[in-house]
Amino acid sequence: MTQWFDFNLNLPITDPTWIFFLVLIIILFAPIILGRLHIPHIIGMILAGVVIGEHGFNILERDSSFELFGKVGLYYIMFLAGLEMDMEDFKKNRVMALVFGIITFLIPMVLGVWSSMELLGFGFTTAVLLASMYSSHTLIAYPIISRYGLSRLRSVNITIGGTAITVTLALIVLAVIGGMYKGTTGGLFWLLLVAKVTVLGFLIIFFFPRIGRWFFRKYDDSVMQFVFVLAMVFLGGGLMEFVGMEGILGAFLAGLVLNRLIPHVSPLMNRLEFVGNALFIPYFLIGVGMIIDVRSLFTGGMALKVALVMTIVATLSKWLAAWITQKTFGMNANERSMIFGLSNAQAAATLAAVLIGNNIIMANGEQLLNDDVLNGTVVMILFTCIISSLVTERSARKFALHQELQEVQTSAKKKSEQILIPVANPDTLEDLVNLALVIKDNKQKNPLIALNVINDNNSSNTRALQGKQNLEKAAMIAAAADVETNMVSRYDLNIASGIIHTIKEYDATDVVIGLHRKANIVDSFFGNLAESLLKGTRREVMIAKFLMPVNTLRRINIAIPPKAEYETGFAKWVEHFCRMSSILGCRTNFFANESTLKHLQLVVKKVSNTSLAEYSILEEWDDLLLLTGQVNFDHLLVVISARRGSISYDPSFEKLPAQLGKYFGNNSFIVLYPEQFGEPQEIVSFSDPRGYNESQHYDKLGDWFYKWFKKN
Repeated sequence: MTQWFDFNLNLPITDPTWIFFLVLIIILFAPIILGRLHIPHIIGMILAGVVIGEHGFNILERDSSFELFGKVGLYYIMFLAGLEMDMEDFKKNRVMALVFGIITFLIPMVLGVWSSMELLGFGFTTAVLLASMYSSHTLIAYPIISRYGLSRLRSVNITIGGTAITVTLALIVLAVIGGMYKGTTGGLFWLLLVAKVTVLGFLIIFFFPRIGRWFFRKYDDSVMQFVFVLAMVFLGGGLMEFVGMEGILGAFLAGLVLNRLIPHVSPLMNRLEFVGNALFIPYFLIGVGMIIDVRSLFTGGMALKVALVMTIVATLSKWLAAWITQKTFGMNANERSMIFGLSNAQAAATLAAVLIGNNIIMANGEQLLNDDVLNGTVVMILFTCIISSLVTERSARKFALHQELQEVQTSAKKKSEQILIPVANPDTLEDLVNLALVIKDNKQKNPLIALNVINDNNSSNTRALQGKQNLEKAAMIAAAADVETNMVSRYDLNIASGIIHTIKEYDATDVVIGLHRKANIVDSFFGNLAESLLKGTRREVMIAKFLMPVNTLRRINIAIPPKAEYETGFAKWVEHFCRMSSILGCRTNFFANESTLKHLQLVVKKVSNTSLAEYSILEEWDDLLLLTGQVNFDHLLVVISARRGSISYDPSFEKLPAQLGKYFGNNSFIVLYPEQFGEPQEIVSFSDPRGYNESQHYDKLGDWFYKWFKKN
């Protein structure tokens, strides 16, 4: 009889196919099951690891795949923590982060040394290493923060900054103790350690951003960019391990220096978070659970006592550090809970320290950290991770509910935002969509509107097919950043008419278009499309030309004409560029006269982070040559113009196309026309960038007489 199935189950399972299948099943169902029990997902991964590990039902062995993916996941946690950190908020809170980092290192060190020597009877060296394990902590609950979108909270930034400080100090202690037993703690050891860490830190901080900016400008393929970022993370981690420190510091530092090149709202950021949270980080958490031997608690001896003392001291010391930080800086109770929740979990550096200490043999033949400490450590990791996850989840819910209430109140006052992007040119399409993503208010879930207009007089199947492909590409780029897109295709008499009709039909509030290519020598700088569009709508219109990807821009320079503050859309465009500046992590320099700058500072203070804004006097608006020394090749120049007949319109706007073409031909720039009240009327010409106003000659003559009388 033919044997149809050859099924022979041996535990632990060693077949790679079934190992990966079981891990994916755990990643899939653990959050679903524990979500019904209102238990954080992180705990589910760790408990699943306990159940399937060699100390549980021995279903899977902690093989090289768990070591590989686990290390990637560990690096990913630290990398995302650095990547999602708001550097400007961190700079504002750097003093508090420094204080918290020192406090959360010293208190566990003091309590740890005392408890290890007095309660557990360990020697001084063992006690110091054990205490350093309490001092370090891992941001294992950080995915909870990401899920709730709270990465920019003050308490989160303080904790992340403090984490970098305390982990660094704890790893230095580990390096010193490890060096003592290698006989390398002489003066040369210290000198080499300081020199290597200093040189490496300089290399990462100086070269990584420059390499990243060059790569992103040269290659726009999404897969290549993703692989490049991963390579930089592991290069940072590998270099840090090369100089004798832990690789998690290198991964964290890589996240910090690449922060400005990967906007929070971008397809690349979405891919990085997706892959990490879907695969690498869960793999790491399951691997941590597989180390834990719960049965050691019930076998008698020192294991239970060590586990209890370690868990209590680690938790108490971190709570005291959070409490002292709260009282020192006048924070509220929920901020203290957030700091305690994020900083209580012990995993990464703690595991590294206990495994290294377990392998160190002292002169008397005993291990520096014996098996009781090893078992106690993994139990401490389990309980601190549970406490950390529960406290962080509870605190995050409170913040999220409060934030949602504020957003509802704000959105009730704020008009709904609809950004329209005509997608005629496939070469400029990606830059325009990315521009729309960084100026869009993410608190409003309105989709982008991608529009393809087909001219009735010049239609063909080829043009229709190309337009459809452009719409799909725009939707794909936006979807990668988790933003929906309405794809609209329509036939009309001409392109401008189609855009204007779509604005009315979808109540679009903003239009982002690309600068056209001149067809012939008599063609205008902006083109007939832009000119007709500006005549036909009062909505905010951005005419953009990008010579490099949006995320690689280093500064935004905005030239503002006199009386711009009296335009209807003044606050709106200020908020757009403040949001863009915040997402890209670059500074914005506003150029205007004193009166306009005073109004501008009030608006910026109200809508954004003022630390990113700089203000410069620009009296002679009619000659943009004055800005050439301020605008570098990797800067974005924004010129605020106005429609003819508006209050801030100036005859010098007619020279704008010539000046942009002459002085800023090798720069990325945006010409913005602010929103105005009402609807356009045919009897008045509101916008013709190449046109002439009859009154302009009288204005110039009057200005000449005024200056002549003033001089004489």
